[in-house]
Amino acid sequence: MHLARRSLVAVLLLPLFFSGCGDRKAESGPTGAEPATDKWLGQWNGPEGTLLRLAGGKGKYEITIQNLDGPRSFQGVAVDGQIQFERDGVKESIRATNGAETGMKWLSDKSNCLTVRQGEGYCRE
Repeated sequence: MHLARRSLVAVLLLPLFFSGCGDRKAESGPTGAEPATDKWLGQWNGPEGTLLRLAGGKGKYEITIQNLDGPRSFQGVAVDGQIQFERDGVKESIRATNGAETGMKWLSDKSNCLTVRQGEGYCRE
């Protein structure tokens, strides 16, 4: 009888043990809250026909970057108020800036911009 009781306890506790083993998603706010980066969806323009387009949402993004060589697409995720993605084996981050912080003289008077790295920025009017 003692062995049967132990088996019953083990069977009842087993689902509790495994319920803690699932994937956990890092959240920056209450459940269901929209990440701040979702407000960046749409097109951002750079100089000479370059652009950054963000699609998707809820912290997962399809990123299109068009430079003078043409468009390229990447997958990105929201992390700490930025969008991170990998390009040519390098981890990149898209962050909110003003025009001066892009490092590009053509955008220096803009106030609503996104920057990937110094010299690579895109703005909205």
